[in-house]
Amino acid sequence: MIRANKRNIFSGLSGIGIGTLGGLIGLGGAEFRLPLLVGFFSFASLDAVIINKIISLIVVSFSLPFRSQSIPWFDVFSSWTIILNILTGSLIGAWIGAHYATKMRTVVLDRLIMFLLIALAFGMIFGHGLMDGHHNPLFHNETIKFIAGTFAGLIIGLVAAVLGVAGGELIIPTLVLLFGADIKLAGSLSLCISLPTMLVAFFRYTQSGAIELFKREKQFLLWMAIGSIIGSAIGGRLIGIIPSNILVFLLGAILLISAIKTFNHSKKENTNKK
Repeated sequence: MIRANKRNIFSGLSGIGIGTLGGLIGLGGAEFRLPLLVGFFSFASLDAVIINKIISLIVVSFSLPFRSQSIPWFDVFSSWTIILNILTGSLIGAWIGAHYATKMRTVVLDRLIMFLLIALAFGMIFGHGLMDGHHNPLFHNETIKFIAGTFAGLIIGLVAAVLGVAGGELIIPTLVLLFGADIKLAGSLSLCISLPTMLVAFFRYTQSGAIELFKREKQFLLWMAIGSIIGSAIGGRLIGIIPSNILVFLLGAILLISAIKTFNHSKKENTNKK
């Protein structure tokens, strides 16, 4: 157990580290933050998910205006139909995911989190190359495209709510492969989708003790949020130093190992307590 007087410092430093990694690969880093919150800071799984959601909300809120310097608002909002298409499903998915996460037994939630993190890790390791180059839309029929976008949004909302992540690791590939969006524009569109999706999930979590958790851990949250914002800025400036394909592969492997180690251990501890 970390001593209270050092806990906030570790929170800020971990925020910088994870934010830097996230900035390097164009994501918020929440998938790496979750195992750290459980394994290192010893939060219960549901509390870790809620804290992850709060930090993700703050990071995304800062990232969106920062990106407007390179991706104009006009380009983003000219794709409003795509944003609304995915939001149609993701808002519903976020509410359902947050609702059931608060109802699950800890062991079941741990297993689900581990499964989803492993799936994201494999997606990072093997799927990153699919987004290289130009892509035509997967479907040209507008009705089919809308149905596929809504279903994809539903899955994205569910996963984002359960893990407390922004969901960019799922939204960006969906935008590129399903809608043929430019990869840089997809990053900004992803933030526009993530923000309302996370707000819906967070609102649902506030009905299950999130406000009390926020009050109790406000110093911890503040330090980690500041660290994450600083790290995101650092990571953005370091893009290009390490080849993205190598970096994503290595981080995917790290995520895979940490997910299995953290949540298998957590599951065993919970089983032994019974």
